[in-house]
Amino acid sequence: MFKLNSPFKPAGDQPQAIKQLVEGLEKNERFQTLLGVTGSGKTFTMANVIARFDKPTLVISPNKTLAAQLYREYKTFFPQNTVCYFVSYYDYYQPEAYLPITDTYIQKEAVINEEIDRLRHLATSALMKRKDVIVVASVSCIYNLGVPLNYFASAIHLETKKIITRNDLTRQLIKIHFQRTNSDLKRGFFRIRGDIFELIPASGEFIYQLEIKDQKIERLSVIDSLTRKIKYHLNELAIFPLKHFISTEPEREKAIEEIKKELEERVDFFEKEKLPLEAERLRRKTKNDLTMIKTLGYCHSIENYSRHLSGKLAGQPPDTLLSYFPFKNGQPDFLTIIDESHVSVPQIKGMYEGDKARKETLIEYGFRLPSAIDNRPLKFEEFLKRTGPVIFTSATPSEYELKNSARIAEQIIRPTYLADPEIEIRPVFDKKKNQGQIDDIIKEIKIAASKNERVLVNTLTKKTAEELTSYLTEKNIKANYMHSETKTLERTRILTDFRKGIYDVLIGVNLLREGLDLPEVSVVAILDADREGFLRSETALMQLMGRAARNVNGKIILYADSLTGSISRAVKEAKRRREIQIKFNKKHKLRPKSVKKDVMELIEKEELL
Repeated sequence: MFKLNSPFKPAGDQPQAIKQLVEGLEKNERFQTLLGVTGSGKTFTMANVIARFDKPTLVISPNKTLAAQLYREYKTFFPQNTVCYFVSYYDYYQPEAYLPITDTYIQKEAVINEEIDRLRHLATSALMKRKDVIVVASVSCIYNLGVPLNYFASAIHLETKKIITRNDLTRQLIKIHFQRTNSDLKRGFFRIRGDIFELIPASGEFIYQLEIKDQKIERLSVIDSLTRKIKYHLNELAIFPLKHFISTEPEREKAIEEIKKELEERVDFFEKEKLPLEAERLRRKTKNDLTMIKTLGYCHSIENYSRHLSGKLAGQPPDTLLSYFPFKNGQPDFLTIIDESHVSVPQIKGMYEGDKARKETLIEYGFRLPSAIDNRPLKFEEFLKRTGPVIFTSATPSEYELKNSARIAEQIIRPTYLADPEIEIRPVFDKKKNQGQIDDIIKEIKIAASKNERVLVNTLTKKTAEELTSYLTEKNIKANYMHSETKTLERTRILTDFRKGIYDVLIGVNLLREGLDLPEVSVVAILDADREGFLRSETALMQLMGRAARNVNGKIILYADSLTGSISRAVKEAKRRREIQIKFNKKHKLRPKSVKKDVMELIEKEELL
């Protein structure tokens, strides 16, 4: 089913890691961990595992930037299979919220990004049609996503020679939220010219053409959008709804009555509590939504009524992306890979409580009905029940992964045979030289730039990153910064330009830690490394130091006036790995080499979000 395409063969510790993990899957081991040092090719190892295990796979990433990078890599490894990118709107937009202290209501972003929506539908429709599917998703994939059974049942299933009339097909398309047009086709629109139907599905992959003659489907074709030529013919076709939250008319009618009843009860409660503003706010908002649902079958933020529309009981777990994956005999029949698990697992664990707190405020002040609390992400225990075998991957797995894994496949020897970079600890302010860490790093940047190499500088705050960028720019140094407020498209552009050499140094806070593949980086400088805390923990330091592990000239500089416990432990572990790597290279007479990787956009232009 899966066909791995790569000019490379597993090397270093990859062969034994692949062997171990596949054996674990064959023995039905629930959890495993791939402890792979930075630059050891964990993604390539997992691609080999996917190819051998041969089941649909969900890859969960802690953030959308890393998800985009993984998506590109898996798509390169599996060009003949279906690799999809799935992120939530929550990854891009501020969700609905109310701040009582300032009396500020933040409305959920009304405009849906076309590309996000297209790629989400591409993922869910692919899971309904094929088994050779890899979905790379952010952790927000555990949010509510409608009922997959309804999504599949509402799809229009067509095949050649099937009896259908023009009017029937038109009604069916409108029912699943397609719109008719007489002009240019867009995603979610259809056009009729005589006996010819043309439409672009929710996934936006192709133009589908249907020819109806004598009330029968004569031909199903895929059309090239540019040349208008037929690419190939189909025997059958499934057209999926434009909305994941889809329901039948009887379901909607029943839901409307239940929503009305809940509204009455909640309004009575507010009035008894002498809260007329909340009562009126809820009444007006809910009635407007009900009118939309009744008229169009849909409303903005319809997911907040999902309990009623799906027929679920209060407190029941929602359906998420995981529900769209195959199940066999009631059990999940797919592989889950949790990338950078030391970050992703805590995120998955914490999402429910964060969402609950936000929803409770909205409910308390009359912005939402109490049932909206069930439009939520999965609890961690619910997530585990909806996954089959899980492989955690990280250079620094946490206690949870290590404790629960039946086996830990260690990947210390890189396929490039690069050893972990040497670590230098320098003072924040050198009294002998009468210079601080900034002056020192400027010298390092200039040396690296002269060799066409790059430097990463890690700061403690966003403000410091911005100010340092301005200062370096004034010194005629090509610098830029990247932090949590940098927009997604901008992050992609900055990283690409950095690799191209448009910038010699990139400054950041937390985004420069996990997973970023930047082989041109030879120096990683960590400012104020002795400020013990989350950003300077052992795990954070190990992750940061790993960014220099893809270049043969890699070097780590920690600016610290004292040796914290985190620094000591991180340095000790780095030295242990380095000794193993150097010993292996000497024994086998191997010569390390820098990673060579073409500079490409994290997501191709036509797929950019």
